[in-house]
Amino acid sequence: MTVRTTLVAATAVLLSAALAAPALAATSTGADRPTDRHAATRRAVEAAVADGVPGVTLTARDAHGTWSTTAGVGDMTTGAPRSPEDHYRVASVTKTFVATVLLQLEAEGRLSLDDTVEEWLPGVVRGNGHDGRRITLRHLLNHTSGIYNYTRDPAFRRTYLEGFLEHRYDTVPPERQIAVAMTHAPDFAPGTDWNYSNTNYTLAALVVEKATGRSYGDEIRRRVVAPLGLRSTSLPGTRPTLPAPSSRAYGKLSEDTTSPTYDVTEFNPSLTYGSGEMISTSSDLNRFFTALVRGRLLPPRQLKEMKTTVKIETDGGPNTSYGLGLIRRRLSCGVQVWGHSGDIFGSSTQSVTTADGRHSLTFNFNADWTGNSEAVIEAEFCGR
Repeated sequence: MTVRTTLVAATAVLLSAALAAPALAATSTGADRPTDRHAATRRAVEAAVADGVPGVTLTARDAHGTWSTTAGVGDMTTGAPRSPEDHYRVASVTKTFVATVLLQLEAEGRLSLDDTVEEWLPGVVRGNGHDGRRITLRHLLNHTSGIYNYTRDPAFRRTYLEGFLEHRYDTVPPERQIAVAMTHAPDFAPGTDWNYSNTNYTLAALVVEKATGRSYGDEIRRRVVAPLGLRSTSLPGTRPTLPAPSSRAYGKLSEDTTSPTYDVTEFNPSLTYGSGEMISTSSDLNRFFTALVRGRLLPPRQLKEMKTTVKIETDGGPNTSYGLGLIRRRLSCGVQVWGHSGDIFGSSTQSVTTADGRHSLTFNFNADWTGNSEAVIEAEFCGR
C-alpha cells in the first residue's frame, strides 16, 4: 500500500524475502534525454536491483518532458531487459479508479457517500459484529469501516499464498471474499480508527455495479480509461495473462525470506476484484493521476472530498495520510505528493504526482519482496 515496508501486509499477498539478481546498469529513453536532474533517481533504481529486484521500469514527467529508465532484467531466464512500455499488475492502484467512479456517481446525484452499505447491499455486511447499517460508503473508501481484511485470513493465505501454484487459476468471486471477512470480528467500530482492508473495495466495486447496473470494470472503462485515452490500461476479469509488452513477475510465496523464487506472472486476478485487479503502464498511470489532481475527472467538491485525509501514523509514518482511495505524503524536502501504491504477486507499483500535476512518477518492481520504493520517490522529487 502506501509505504511499502509497512502497508504491504494489507494488500492481496504478504510480500517478503530477498533475491540475488544481476545488477545491470540503468538505461534511459524518452523524449527528455537523461540529465543530472534524474541522476539520483537512476542511482535509486540501480540500488533496487542491487537489493535483489530482478528489474525496474520507471517513467517520470515534469516541465522538461518525459523521461524513462529501466534496470535489471524482465526475464531471469533469458536475461531480456524490462521496457518503458511494460504492462504490469498495478494491484491496489485500482482503488483510486474505483473511488473516482463512486465520486463521479455522487456528483451525478446517484448516491451519497453518507449512504450506508446496507442501503446498497442489503444483508451483505453482517456477522460477528459487522453491521452494514453503521458503515457508510465514505468509511469504505478511506478504510475507516473496521471491516476485516479478507486477505489477512489465515486459511485464505494458506490457499492463495503458500498454495499459489495449485490455485493460481482459481476464480474467487467477490461474494467469497466478503464471506471470508464476515467470519471475523471487525477491527474497530466504524469511523473510530483506520485500518487498510481490501474488503472495503470489494464492497465499493459492488456498490458501483448496484448503482449503475453495469460491471465496475465497464464503468471504469467508460468513465476513466476511454476519456483519458489510457490505451494500455485494462481490467482483465479472470484472464491470467499480461498484454504485450510485459516482463515476467517473481515472488517468494512464503513469509520465509530464504524461500525459493517462483515465476508468478500468470494468475486469475479475480482474487483481488475491485481492490487490485487492474493492469496498466507507467505512462498511463502518470496520465491518470495528473488528470485526477487537475480536476479533469471530478468536480471541485468531489475532488476536495477525495483529498480529505485520515492520519495513518502507525502504518505510514507521521507524514502520510489516506483520503478516498488517494494517499498523501510529505517528502523529506517538503514536497507533497498524491497517489497510490500496489503490491501483488510478483509486482510492486508506486504512482505519485505533485498537487498541481506538473511532476509525476510511476515505477514498477517485478518482485514482491524487496526494493526500497520510498528511496526512488525521494530521489525523483527531492534529488536524494
